[in-house]
Amino acid sequence: MKWEGNRESDNVEDVRGSGGGGGGFGFGGRSVGIGTIVIALVGGWIFGINPMTLLNIMSGGGGAVPVQQQQGQAPGVPANDRGSKFVRVVLADTEDVWTKLFSEQGGTYQKPALQLYSGRTQTACGAGQAATGPFYCPADRKVYLDMSFFQLMQERFKVEGEFAQAYVIAHEIGHHVQHAMGLTDKVDEARQRGTEKQANAMSVRLELQADCFAGVWAFHANQSRAILEQGDVDAALKAATAIGDDALQRQSQGHVVPDSFTHGSSEQRARWFKRGLDDGKVASCDTFGARQL
Repeated sequence: MKWEGNRESDNVEDVRGSGGGGGGFGFGGRSVGIGTIVIALVGGWIFGINPMTLLNIMSGGGGAVPVQQQQGQAPGVPANDRGSKFVRVVLADTEDVWTKLFSEQGGTYQKPALQLYSGRTQTACGAGQAATGPFYCPADRKVYLDMSFFQLMQERFKVEGEFAQAYVIAHEIGHHVQHAMGLTDKVDEARQRGTEKQANAMSVRLELQADCFAGVWAFHANQSRAILEQGDVDAALKAATAIGDDALQRQSQGHVVPDSFTHGSSEQRARWFKRGLDDGKVASCDTFGARQL
């Protein structure tokens, strides 16, 4: 991915090293089952909400599952290390794309903040911890990212490449776009009124749309700044495939339960990302109007 030298966003809060380690979630635990935990942990950037809130809901309101300590990054992390510069450039790129697209429709894009943290942090949606992965909090309109998640992508899901990492960030920004459009509140209301199966189905549509929005960003960023290099799209599609509900369930519990899907199958996630990437049209991302996902 070509990104070096591009504009950097001023909306990144780098608080890495400001807090120590803390109790977190791991891929173990028995009270809610490993399948639920794997989905919840990765669900930070899949589901777009604080995964600990999701995990608490899944476990019937119970508390967190205590496991190994998550160590925070050492104090004194350079403000301009390559990783943070990459995040600032990607965030700036999403700002440019969505500002333009909102303006074309007569709207104003309110830029979200992105906080880089290590170990754990406090958010308007509750406590955020490294093991939960990136997530978007609509209450404070902020994306939270511990970059150790990118290492997890490589080690657990065998996904490498900076464009795959950019896809993760763009997916979270996609949830901010949904919130700005008023879609998040409508979906939350619909989920509360429906059955668990209906709520899951609504969540799937929300997640696939965020994937598609990530593709829309990539289309316009590449058109304006030629960011894509050979292999980049394949890496992002591999990332989308690796965290499909069916792939996660098969890995964690050995079988697939489609009615419990909350963010879509591997095939669906990759296909909706590709749909946004192919034409760059927000209208192409209407998962809620689609008869078949």
